[in-house]
Amino acid sequence: MDANLKKQLKVTACKIRMGIIEGVHSAKSGHPGGSLSIADTLTYLYFNKMNVNPENPDDPDRDRFVLSKGHTAPALYSTLAQKGYFSTEELKSLRHIGALLQGHPCIQIPGVDMSSGSLGQGISAACGMALSSKLDAKAGKHEYKVYTVLGDGEIEEGQVWEAAMFASQYKLDNLVAIVDNNGLQIDGKIEDVMSPYPIVDKFKAFGWHVIEMNAHCFDSIEAAFDEADKVTGQPVVIIQKSVKGKGVSFMENNVSWHGAAPNDEQYAQAMSELQTALDELCSDDCCNK
Repeated sequence: MDANLKKQLKVTACKIRMGIIEGVHSAKSGHPGGSLSIADTLTYLYFNKMNVNPENPDDPDRDRFVLSKGHTAPALYSTLAQKGYFSTEELKSLRHIGALLQGHPCIQIPGVDMSSGSLGQGISAACGMALSSKLDAKAGKHEYKVYTVLGDGEIEEGQVWEAAMFASQYKLDNLVAIVDNNGLQIDGKIEDVMSPYPIVDKFKAFGWHVIEMNAHCFDSIEAAFDEADKVTGQPVVIIQKSVKGKGVSFMENNVSWHGAAPNDEQYAQAMSELQTALDELCSDDCCNK
């Protein structure tokens, strides 16, 4: 990957992480851990991969994105704000009564393609979108890619595997699922709660093309999505190895931050760490480009 592009993506990912912390702190509730672990992937998708345009959010030819693990809405909201779908000031009203941004993605929010939150249902909706795109393409209409992010705890849900069978049956090669394998869910380690391992072998058995990537390395992310583009005749799943709470030292690999908001002191520390990282990245004033 071009060094300048990589740096810009790192800067954007850092800003998205700051928005996540801002929103969850303001709401005094939410899910920072799993939001921080997908920030780099969302950065790559929205700022270097997907065909989306905040000036034309309803473009029928746009790529679709479904956040199947909908409780990590702070990550999606912060990404959409950075992309320009709405002001970053909206993040401060997260989960407030009457506010635009509620606890799970809602389809009336600019840039959100599917309401989600009940685990397992998002990937089912994504399958429907992908099949619709294929049917439209046969009719000479709109054609687009569909991306969906699932949690590794979420894939303990049976509905995920029904959707996996569906996607394979209909050869949905325009569908890319990303499983965020940070190893932790609300009750502890996924292997202790209800182990979904071996994740790779399971998806292969269901007829998917499987790719593995480092969720915090943009070279690895780019290579994974480039490989996904070359696959035909079967759906693609990318298993991303990630760190829950990535970017905030006291949240990293700490299950207690699955669904807890930082207090004022913790908020200050988190924002200070992220600001320091941003300042280091922006030493050549790239933040303003």
